[in-house]
Order: sequence, then structure tokens, then C-alpha cells
Amino acid sequence: MKELIGKGNLILALNSGSSSLKFGVYFRGPKDNANDSDNNNEDDEQPLLTGSADGIGHSNGSLNIRSADGTPLTHRDHVHESQSDALTALCAAMREHIQTVPVAVGHRIVHGGPKLCTHQRITPKVLDELRLATHFAPLHIPQALTLIASAQSIFPSAAQFACFDDAFHQTMPELASRLPIPKSYFDSGIRRYGFHGISYESLVHHFGAKLPPRAIFAHLGNGSSLCALRDGRSIDTTMGLTPTGGIPMGTRSGDLDPGVLLYLLRNAKLSADELEALLNHRSGLFALSGGQSDVKTLEERARSNHNDREAALALDIFAVSVRKMIGAYMALLGGLDLLVFTGGIGEHSRRIRSAATDALEPLGLTADKIQIVPTQEERQIARHCRRMMKHSQDS
Repeated sequence: MKELIGKGNLILALNSGSSSLKFGVYFRGPKDNANDSDNNNEDDEQPLLTGSADGIGHSNGSLNIRSADGTPLTHRDHVHESQSDALTALCAAMREHIQTVPVAVGHRIVHGGPKLCTHQRITPKVLDELRLATHFAPLHIPQALTLIASAQSIFPSAAQFACFDDAFHQTMPELASRLPIPKSYFDSGIRRYGFHGISYESLVHHFGAKLPPRAIFAHLGNGSSLCALRDGRSIDTTMGLTPTGGIPMGTRSGDLDPGVLLYLLRNAKLSADELEALLNHRSGLFALSGGQSDVKTLEERARSNHNDREAALALDIFAVSVRKMIGAYMALLGGLDLLVFTGGIGEHSRRIRSAATDALEPLGLTADKIQIVPTQEERQIARHCRRMMKHSQDS
């Protein structure tokens, strides 16, 4: 291990969420077949340290770092005011366990706008394009820019790479990406982009050559989406112009009748900012359940109090929305060979998985076609960084 570290082999992958910052430090090496379920046999990115800063901006914040085998190394209860504050604390704790700085830092960036369509090294031009694309993801891009600046300051010698969550969906045909509004809007970048792409890429890598031709991936978490894949390529996905679209989520509305938005603007007199806050932070499971978005908590409410109709209704609406999309994508694909659940809800909620697949067996969805596979977004970011570094050196 010391030899690997000493060769400057480390890549730091950063995966920022609305109130969390997950990370992994990876080195290139042979896979541990006892602990690695990927169907690929080649050397791969191996974790040296993983962890997260959770509850950013909240009083229940914490910092956790684990070794490669999951052994806890650091646990601190601390309020991190921002992503940058969390990164500073994370890196300080990381230095307690490794003495070598990473040669590269990879950033998960939710939205690249219409011009940043592929994973790439971060340059001043890329940063300028990101700033111009802020209106496509006003909740995400400014946060990403701040985190990149912090990482550049902390690791000035490391190459910085952007891994875009919508890049995986560039294979979607215009049939899927085009919205039914005038073409001038499409030309200006108003289209279905799709997200959770890095998660979906990690699943494609997991299955490798064993991925069958017709697959549906369901990434279900606080943010949720589904993707239809043909031969490992995205042909349709539920999220649209922004990560607010698609099925209902923890606090996001998902798709709504456009007339609802017009009503809220005209009659409820909401401003654009108020409408954005409503759709992203006070809708979805949160709105349906009366103020809670955590599925585990809602399941406990539904179990412990049979009269808790709001909790049960929220769970049922979420599960049925997933079931509708599975059925729609089975029709789009002309059948189904594999359905994969991933993400916190997809991996851990038997109730949601069961309700989401209920009554689909007559359509051809049998139990042997369903798998649960943990997402590995940070590891996939490290893979992309290593590939881009090699390409840069080769050229």
C-alpha cells in the first residue's frame, strides 16, 4: 500500500449533494475478488479511504471516514456551514491517514448545460461555460463552482476533472430528448437531459459484457429516476431539463401538469424563486406525508399507526409512479431482460421494490430478472479521471 501511495497513484472523487459531500480516495490495482462483485476481471480503482460529510448547513452535521474494508477511522459531530467548509474539514481529517496528496480530483457535476456534454478536464474555459449554464441548474452549478475553487486551492498541483451527471444520456435519440415546444427552444438547449448518469455508468461497468440488451435501471433515493437502456446505452430517462422532473421524489415534485405552474404563478402569486423552492424543497414525499421525506421514517409511520394515511399514501404514490415507468419502458424496449434497483431506497426498501413491481409479471417481469446493485458513483468518477489522465498523457 505504501508503494502505491508513494507513486502518486491517488485520485480523490467528490460527490456533492444538497446537504452532503461524499468522497473516495482511490488507487489503481488488482480487484479483491472476495469483496468485489463487478463482472470485470481487469485492474480497477480500489478504495483507500471513503467517507462523507453529512448534514451540511444543519445542526446534526457529522464527518465520517472509513478504511477500504469499512472500518471506521474518523467520526466527528460538527456543523459544516457549506460544501467548501465540509471539504476543508474532510481533507484535514484525510491527511491524518494518508500523507500523499492526490494527483487528480474528480467532481460530480449535475448539469453541464447544452455545451458541456462529456466528462473533461476543468480549464478556465470550462468554468466560463459552467457559469453561463447556471440558469439550467441554479441550485447546483453555483455550488459546484464554489467546490471546484476550494479543491483547486487545497490541491493546487492536482488535475481537476468534471464528470457530468447528464453525459451518459447523450445517446438518447431526439425522439426522447425533444420536448413538444417550438424548435427554437430546443436549439437554445431546452430539452430532456437526464441525470444520475454516473450512477448508471457504474451499473453498466458492474455488469460488463453480462449486461443484457434490454435493461431498466431505477436509481431511487432522495432524488430518483429511471433509465431505459438498449445494449448498455441510454435511450430514455425520466428526469428532464432539470433533476426536478420525472417521478415524485423526497422533496421534489417530479412532472406536473404545466397548468399547475401557471395557476401558482397567477393565482397564488408565487414568484419564480418561491415556485422553485416549492417544487424542489416542499413537494414530493415531503408534501404528501405532511412534512417528512425519509422513506424509512415513513415506513415506520405506516407500520406503527395503521391510521397514518398520509405516510401510506406518500409511499404508494411514489411506488406506483415507479411501476408506471417500468411498464412504459418495457413497452419502449419491446420486453425486458433485467431490472436493477439502486440508490438508498432502491437498495434498502423492500416495500417500495415490491409495490413498484407488483402486477408486472403478466407483462414479462419475473423475479429472476430483478437485481439489487449498490451504486458506486465515487468509484466511477475515479475511473473517468484515470482514463482522462491517461488520454492526456498519451496525446
